[in-house]
Amino acid sequence: MLFRHHRRSSATDAEVIQVKAVVYEKPYSVAVRDVDDPRIEHPNDVIVRITSSAICGSDLHMYEGRTAAEPGIVFGHENLGVVEETGSGVVSLAKGDRVVMPFNVACGFCKNCLAGDTGFCLTVNPGFAGGAYGYVAMGPYRGGQAERLRVPFADFNCLKLPQGEELESDFILLADIFPTGYHGCELAEVSPGESVAVFGAGPVGLMSAYSALLRGAATAFVVDRVPERLAKAEEIGAIPIDFSKADPVRQILDRTGGEGTDKGIDAVGYQAQAHDAGHEEPASVLNSLVDTVRPTGRLGVPGLYVPSDPGGPDEHAKHGQLLVSIGRMFEKGQRMGTGQCNVKSYNRQLRDLIIAGRARPSFVVSHELPLDQAPLAYEKFDKRVEGYTKVVLHPVLAA
Repeated sequence: MLFRHHRRSSATDAEVIQVKAVVYEKPYSVAVRDVDDPRIEHPNDVIVRITSSAICGSDLHMYEGRTAAEPGIVFGHENLGVVEETGSGVVSLAKGDRVVMPFNVACGFCKNCLAGDTGFCLTVNPGFAGGAYGYVAMGPYRGGQAERLRVPFADFNCLKLPQGEELESDFILLADIFPTGYHGCELAEVSPGESVAVFGAGPVGLMSAYSALLRGAATAFVVDRVPERLAKAEEIGAIPIDFSKADPVRQILDRTGGEGTDKGIDAVGYQAQAHDAGHEEPASVLNSLVDTVRPTGRLGVPGLYVPSDPGGPDEHAKHGQLLVSIGRMFEKGQRMGTGQCNVKSYNRQLRDLIIAGRARPSFVVSHELPLDQAPLAYEKFDKRVEGYTKVVLHPVLAA
């Protein structure tokens, strides 16, 4: 059982139950605070006791002040736990079920959800296509880096897992990065025997390379400059490309006889670094992919791009306007797929690969820490120090 804190409201003298959660304070600062315990608000809600919640690279965009996130938001969109309460309308879940939730909050019945595009639900966040837990502009849904979480439309959003605690660090990755890495391959239409260039060896980049190899790719190049991340790529059979040593495009062209790769995946997004200097150049990965992938190849872009970036290096970047080599892309007849992952399109199949022993995505998990160490974990993950590649937080439990 978790610790639940009780206090009295001076206005009403009513009892208010509180739980611990990771709360955004200001750029580069989060804290573990008491927040009101979530409750059933709709008949199809469930309340989940969180056993694992991972820190995502996308959380760092808010942590660094690169979004419009305001103080008080509870972080956490990668969540796994055990159902503790169910609403009266829930039909497929029961107390005690172990579940993992897609980072997408989706209704299951709108036009996009029915088409499988659950990352772009038209119901859960009016005026915007898509919702998520604990993320700016993605709806009123509190994050799960906390002891408990309310899950709306629970019959649709909860994926059941085997009972117990086994494979926890594999199953937690079904909430986001394993499906997102696989989604990058789907966007690029990676097929057996092909060559793939993945830019970025963070968790999503590593999952993209891993997924490409699961799908039968003959060769997967992974571009980064962080030694620990490149070592992880090599461990799974990918070819590491250190862009701090030489132009990554030239390195890959030299290894493919000058032809380039069949497919390319951008797992970096709008905070891309220029390859020949220590500054941000938001379009550098996109342009590198255009140069790396052969004519008529396909590009998959699961890396995050935003319409507004307060920290952008120039006025165009601050408004999501990037200088991409569209003429070169057109000349090469390439195609590009973009957009956040529709997790439900993949999570059930990927779960079954884990259960069957065919996939072990937990190789990316570098640290498993109690919830109260979240502030230090954010700081170290943001600085890419001490081997921090993927952090899983476990709320403190007590008998």
